[in-house]
Amino acid sequence: MKQKELINIAETWFHQKDWKVFPFQKKTWKAFLGGKHGLLNAPTGSGKTYALWVPIVLQFIKDNPEYKSKKTKGLKAIWITPLRALSVEIQQSAQRFADELETGLTVGIRTGDTSQSERAKQKKSMPDLLITTPESLMLLLASTGYDKLFNKLTAVIVDEWHELLGSKRGVQMELGLSRLKSISPELRIWGISATIGNLSQAQEVLLGMNDDFRSNSILVKANLKKKIVVKSIIPEKMETFPWRGHLGLHLLEEIIPIINESKTTLIFTNTRSQCEIWFQKTLEKHPEFAGEIAMHHGSINKETRLWVEQAIRNESLKAVVATSSLDLGVDFAPVETIIQIGGPKGIAKFLQRAGRSNHRPGEPSVIHFLPTHAIELIEASALKKAVKLEVMEDRIPYLLSFDVLIQYLVTLAVSDGFVPKEIFREIKNTFSFQGITHEQWQWCLNFITLGSQSLQAYDEYKRVLVDENGRFYVDNRKTAMMHRLSIGTIVSDAMVQVKYVSGGFIGTIEEFFIGKMKPGDVFVFAGRTLELVRVRNMVAQVRRSSKRTRNVVSFMGGRMALSSQMSEILRNELQSEADHKRNTPELKALSHIFNRQEKESVVPRKNEFLIETFKTREGYHHLFYPFEGRFVHQAMGGLLAYRISLLSPITFSLAYNDYGFELLSDQPMNIQDILDNNLFSTDYLFSDLQKSLNSTELARRKFRDIAVISGLVFTGYPSKQIKTKHLQSNSQLLFDVFRDYEPNNLLYQQAFRETFEHQLEEGRLRLALERISTQEVVWKLCEKPTPFSFPIITDRLREKLSSEKLKDRIKKMTLLLMK
Repeated sequence: MKQKELINIAETWFHQKDWKVFPFQKKTWKAFLGGKHGLLNAPTGSGKTYALWVPIVLQFIKDNPEYKSKKTKGLKAIWITPLRALSVEIQQSAQRFADELETGLTVGIRTGDTSQSERAKQKKSMPDLLITTPESLMLLLASTGYDKLFNKLTAVIVDEWHELLGSKRGVQMELGLSRLKSISPELRIWGISATIGNLSQAQEVLLGMNDDFRSNSILVKANLKKKIVVKSIIPEKMETFPWRGHLGLHLLEEIIPIINESKTTLIFTNTRSQCEIWFQKTLEKHPEFAGEIAMHHGSINKETRLWVEQAIRNESLKAVVATSSLDLGVDFAPVETIIQIGGPKGIAKFLQRAGRSNHRPGEPSVIHFLPTHAIELIEASALKKAVKLEVMEDRIPYLLSFDVLIQYLVTLAVSDGFVPKEIFREIKNTFSFQGITHEQWQWCLNFITLGSQSLQAYDEYKRVLVDENGRFYVDNRKTAMMHRLSIGTIVSDAMVQVKYVSGGFIGTIEEFFIGKMKPGDVFVFAGRTLELVRVRNMVAQVRRSSKRTRNVVSFMGGRMALSSQMSEILRNELQSEADHKRNTPELKALSHIFNRQEKESVVPRKNEFLIETFKTREGYHHLFYPFEGRFVHQAMGGLLAYRISLLSPITFSLAYNDYGFELLSDQPMNIQDILDNNLFSTDYLFSDLQKSLNSTELARRKFRDIAVISGLVFTGYPSKQIKTKHLQSNSQLLFDVFRDYEPNNLLYQQAFRETFEHQLEEGRLRLALERISTQEVVWKLCEKPTPFSFPIITDRLREKLSSEKLKDRIKKMTLLLMK
């Protein structure tokens, strides 16, 4: 059957559904059927699934002309999804098309939620299309005879590629694809991405450095202008001295009319704790929503999450409070409106969430922005500009992640074994490991067989054997089982299961939270008020409680930082304010704050770098405003404090937020000395940064994750997880051994490299310092705290005071400042 006839089959099906075939879909079909690899860039809700599932089915029809009478068994395509929540939606769409064309093709799901019985069934007979995650793909590569499983594979589709790209899951995916390329001769590789700036590089990372794949590839961009309407919820009254988190719940009543006027509303929060609080408070204030509002985040049990997703589709829920667990690709047609609580810190995340609303081609997406403190309204104004200018963040790929490579090599050794010469060729063709040297490769092989130089005396680190033919393999069942249980690159604190005393499973929370509690304590989790009965074997047994409590379960994970693109647009908005244009409703609403800021100090222009100094009872405050995001400010604050201490002996405490940082000391400091001595210079940046922030301690923490991923430290069996403090002490012990006896250990060195590249964002810090060197420094000696400095000061107090004491303290401070 010719390509034209095949495409006609798909077009006919679309017309029967009264759907329009978009040019980008047709272009993708033709490219796929023409044997090409590629990356598809299209906005959320534009029909990306059918752009790539349709040609897979058409290729099957072409290769199997007798498909209606003769069934060919075996896995034909793999659809990789970063989130389990996406699986059901993709399965339903794919199965519908396959069934209505009477192909007999089956679609199955294999994720962490898949039952053991379903996995066993799949082992005997794989579906034609398997929807899975990067981790589950690796588990399949860890099974014996995997080459027979994949040899008839015609396609791998990596959905939401931008989500994987800037993480170690992306490296894991690169390695998995490198193996599939060798064992699947008919393989086509395609990625799908909605929101990303560096598209060409994303395609390069996906396809690797193999010339055959890169030269026979295409980048398909959908020229669909998805209209996004951003509406800020502007409070009638705002305090002149704003502080983080204060405003959010005060605006709860503002979202009630929005919920009532929409079929279904998704309320996105940035953290699981925030999700729990907003769900609880909404029900508390509006009990009429009982049964019509639900909550969705990654720690809630699978059954509840699936029920919520289905209830949205059935239009039986008015609202769902969610985290990023519902960010991606789920096609909920009834969702009309999105509410974003607090600044999302990145343009891509904001657009991704906006795209959940009116998830249909041609329909505008509506997103309401609710600030959790007043200055976040500048972020809202900046987001509007970003949407208008179509600005998008880049995703920076990881390079030379040796922990992921070591895990991958043991995966191959656990299954059928591997010959290094063959695998090295594949690995060298990935983007992540294109720069790997023969010496580094040999080190990795020695590491899995001997346990690295300083661990050779301990047998538990000798996981892999070598036979007489040079094949690396694992023959110890316990080693193989422990490895399969550890596959993955997402490392979190040890999770404690939460179960009713009677046995019902509620979800999982991090050990650090439950570790602070004693039996009888009451807390809120998954929308329920629970009393802790006992903790046994990493299981918290609870019962329902009628007591009132403010103790909402909290999660680690830290706060997100402004992206570089978001920071730049934010500085542009401040320029607009400095010029008194105030050309958006958000900036107009902040007039009284800006007026007070100008009275006490200035609003910096784009070419100005503001420094404020003042004295309070706490000491001498020195505020700096780069507007570069909290991670850069953490690094810059530490760097500056270290360089100042070289001029004169002085100690500081450091506080920072997304807009600036504070150095607080018990003695005054001459800012002119800082400027005269060029302390914002990029000279000796790396060595000064190492000394300034106790980089060894930061790398020590980073090493815990590297130790877990590489298999140096075992996290425990499902029913008997190892406690976080034990994991930390085990990894710290290894870190100290490598520091003292094996400083050239690649995993030890990787801990420092990742600390600087990803945690402290050294590259971005360098660019920020270069920018500051070109700006005019405006140093203001203030009499008291300014509206810009107030959120930074109160964030430092937050670490010391309870929420009630913090409110009282801030109230007193505000009254004093308003005099």
